[in-house]
Amino acid sequence: MSSIVFSHGNSFPASTYGVMLGSLRRRGYAVAAIEKFGHDPQYPVTDNWPRLVQQLADFAAQQKAADQGQAPVLVGHSLGGILSLMCAARHPELARAVVMLDSPVLGGWRAGAVRVVKRTALMQRFSPAQTSRRRRDQWDDREAVYQHFAGKKLFARWDPQVLRDYVDHGTVDADGTWRLAFDREIESRIYETLPHNLDRLLRRHPLKCPLAFVGGLQSAEMKQVGGIDSTARLARGRVTMLEGTHLFPMEKPLATAAAIEASLRGMGI
Repeated sequence: MSSIVFSHGNSFPASTYGVMLGSLRRRGYAVAAIEKFGHDPQYPVTDNWPRLVQQLADFAAQQKAADQGQAPVLVGHSLGGILSLMCAARHPELARAVVMLDSPVLGGWRAGAVRVVKRTALMQRFSPAQTSRRRRDQWDDREAVYQHFAGKKLFARWDPQVLRDYVDHGTVDADGTWRLAFDREIESRIYETLPHNLDRLLRRHPLKCPLAFVGGLQSAEMKQVGGIDSTARLARGRVTMLEGTHLFPMEKPLATAAAIEASLRGMGI
């Protein structure tokens, strides 16, 4: 079985995905993950995410060395899927395959529009950063954290254990006050520096490994980039759609693990 390097979505530490990753391990895969992108000062968040890609590349290189020189499979959700794609393009020796979980590729005129908007204050107004900067980030205790998120529509569809994992690993005790472990300013910067250069990157560095895409049937993020067509072309038709929103790995973690395994088998891995 191949080893997997998993990359998380923005604001959700890798341990949030414990149910899904545990299922992959039970299926025979060795799984490793960076807990939080953007929080290591050696790899800061910058425009188009080159330092985050380098962070993933350095981590994948360590995993390759530990696995007797066999490159890992790069699997990522949302932010993590784009980082996995960019890493595989820039460092083909570090990726045996890529599986993107609801990480639609932004290209064409939409990418050009993002490039222009990023130069103005509009990016802060219309990106998710407008919400993330105002996000509540501290509570009196861990149970208060759970009750806060359990009562929100966004989290109502989550698997109960995934929600518990997010509360346990997505918050930290800061001198008696429970705070979000993923800094909301870093989360916001990640949104505001969304890569607009994927088309150029993939022209200069064509992907040399197979890629598969798993998406959510109710994903609003898919609609925002104009649908799945460009991503499906990149995946050469290796597309699986699951019931759920953009956060389907949290909503249906076991089904997501099964879809990842099926995608890898479909690529002969």
